[in-house]
Order: sequence, then C-alpha cells, then structure tokens
Amino acid sequence: MQNQDEINRLKTVVQQLLDEAKQQGASAAEAAFSVDNGLSVSARLGDVETIEYHCDQGIGVTVYFGQQKGSASTNDVSADSLKETVKAACSIARYASADEFAGLPDPALLATEFPDLDLNHPWAIDAEKAITLAIECENAARDYNVAITNSEGASVNSHQGTRVFGNSLGFLQGYQSSRHSISCSVLAGSGDAMQRDYWYSVARNADLLESAQQVGEKAGQRTIARIGARSLTSRHCPVMFSAEMASGLIGSLLGAISGSSLYRKSSFLLDSLNTQILPDFVHIHEQPLLIGGMGSASYDAEGVATHAGDIVSHGVLQTYILSSYSARKLGMQTTGNAGGVHNLIVESGEHDFAGMLKLLGTGLLVTELMGQGVNRVTGDYSRGASGFWVENGVIQYPVQEITIAGNLKTMLRNMVAIGNDVDLRGNTRVGSILLEQMAIAGE
Repeated sequence: MQNQDEINRLKTVVQQLLDEAKQQGASAAEAAFSVDNGLSVSARLGDVETIEYHCDQGIGVTVYFGQQKGSASTNDVSADSLKETVKAACSIARYASADEFAGLPDPALLATEFPDLDLNHPWAIDAEKAITLAIECENAARDYNVAITNSEGASVNSHQGTRVFGNSLGFLQGYQSSRHSISCSVLAGSGDAMQRDYWYSVARNADLLESAQQVGEKAGQRTIARIGARSLTSRHCPVMFSAEMASGLIGSLLGAISGSSLYRKSSFLLDSLNTQILPDFVHIHEQPLLIGGMGSASYDAEGVATHAGDIVSHGVLQTYILSSYSARKLGMQTTGNAGGVHNLIVESGEHDFAGMLKLLGTGLLVTELMGQGVNRVTGDYSRGASGFWVENGVIQYPVQEITIAGNLKTMLRNMVAIGNDVDLRGNTRVGSILLEQMAIAGE
C-alpha cells in the first residue's frame, strides 16, 4: 500500500536538489529525502512510562566536480535551505582532494524495474491501544511465575517511512515501508542472584506480530530459565549459537567480505574469492525481492539494481559485498550492495532446535553475547557469553560470567550443522549454528 502522492512530494524535492547542483556547476550529483512517522509507547509495572510521537525528516545531497566529492544535509525543505545545502556540498567538493574511484555508479547497472514488494502496512493504532498492549504484554511476563520480581518494562512501536533517492543519471525512485514491534524485559530472583531476559516480535505487517500475551510469556519463560546461573571451569568444548545469536556470527563473515574491509586490507578473508571458507554443506544467498521481507529492496543505496544470488555455495565464497566505490578500488563491479545485503538466507539443515541440542551432545548453548571482541583483521574472536550447559542433548543448567574464544576462520570452517529453527525477525535468516569446538574461559 503505497501513498504515491507522498512519494511524488519527496521526488519533487530531490529533483530540485539535483537541478540546483547542476546549476551550481556540479558535474554529477545524487540526493535522498526520507520522512519517518511513528508512535512509541512504553509501560513499566503497569504504568505508562513514555508516549512518543515521531516525525523526522532528513535530506542529503552529494555533488561531484569531476572526482572531487562533497556532501551536506538538512531537515529544512524550504527553497532557500535546499539552495544553501547544495552550496555547502559544492564548497566542500571544490576543496576536496580528487579521488579517482569516486563517482556515480555505472548507468547500465541502475535499476529499471520496481516491483511492489509489499513493504508498507500502516497500523491503525493510537496511544491508548498501544498502552493497553504494552501493559498486557508486561502482565503476561510478570504473571508467568512468582519468581519474576521486577520489570524493565514493555514497549509497542509503530513506524512508517517514505524514502526517495535520485541522481543526475536520471534515476529517481521512492517507496514506503513500515515496521512494527512489541517487546518486553523482566527480572527474576533477588539480590545478587537476579536474572533478566527479554523477547520481542517485529514485522512489517502488525497482523503478523506475535500477540502481546505470547511476547510477555516468552520473556517470562526465558527469564525464569536463567535462575541459578553459574560459571564453568575453563575448557574446550562444542558450542552452539542460538538462532538469534547465529545472525551475529554471520554478520562477522559479511563484515570480512565487504568491500571496505577488503580494499583497506583489514579482513581475515583477504583473497578468499572462489576458495573454501565454510564446510561444503553451507549455502548462503541473498534474496532482495522477497515479498514483505525485512531487507527487501529492488535497488541499493546508489540506485543499482539488486539481484538474487549466491554468496557462499558448497562452502565456497562466490562473491564479495561491494558498492560502486569499493568495487572500483578492487578493480571489480558493484554487487548492488551499497548500504548492505538484502535478505541474507543461510540454508537450514534437517535438525530442529531439539535435534541440534542432541547433535551438540555435551557442550555450551550460547543465548547471549556481550562486548565487541571481534578482530576483523586477524579473525580473533573473544566475547563474554551466557547460556546453558548441555549434557547428552539435554539442557542441565544456566551458565553466566564466561568468555568464549576462537578464530573466526577456524570457527567458520568447523561448522558442524545449521538448524531449521530460523529466526525470521531480521535481515539475516538463519537457524542455530553448531561449532565443533571453542575455548571457554570461566572459573
């Protein structure tokens, strides 16, 4: 459901920016205009904490004088402001050093087809209804078990955005999208033994959200499961990342094969194209035109057409993740990934969550990670973790205050299985991932 009048209003402004850039002497230009509207409500211990209405807009323009580039932004759409914004970008460009790799994308690669990807589903929800849902969600969590003693609250969010992008090559397109969510976080126990956990549901269409009751109960269930958490002695053992943690592991892989990491030579996967980086059962592909997908788009941040395709096939790296700039730096062609990937799908194996635990046997299930201890240059990986100790495929007790460590290159090659318990809430769709072995630092 696209409001074409609103898209056309933004297109008019973007075209004004492009015309102004040309008038001020720029040899090329690109501009974007985004408008976001939304409602956010949070409740805690049965009372309303916040009610926020959002109405934000941002305009950005980039101009080129040959290979010299300048950018500027504003949130004021008046004619004078647009003129001054372009003037500021032109001023920066004139003083900037020439960069032989700078410039607009190859015109032949720009998107020419714009299918309706069903991304926009406004939610007819007002503050009163959102408050009711948030309190219902929190109550479901607090009522789950008497051991739940406190709450960090529940929230309900509804957002709708319109985005238009254009450049001086004649590209001018826009679309609308929505994103709605319900979340809850509660605490259980008392004193030093308190535990917290959370759950959330997110969707473009509010009809596809888990109910407030379901989200609350899941948050309560996850929190209670963590009561009595203890540390482990240091050891080496198999480690299974839950589905929501597995997407971060895949994110580290994507970071290592992104153009900016590669041309800076700051990746542990330098020169890995067409080489085996994962076991041969692993298939990772991008599906940018999925109907209703959280990462769906028919063009990237430069207007280049997106395409479905393999990133890893039979464990072999098929492509890097490139924008026009990084592609030129590497002597390659853009992959339509300026701004990132669109609906990354890691193909599942045959095992559900219970089956993955059986495959794990005796080892660690990781359900939360802390810290940013990932070195993209060397692949060294060391992060605080919590989760559950598993023996003979059965969860025994919750675990906390440990660190898991390894090297990503080895970790990726030693993947044992990928579960079919896929987390569909984000741009990366992946199930739980079992690794052969990692080092655990504990007591």
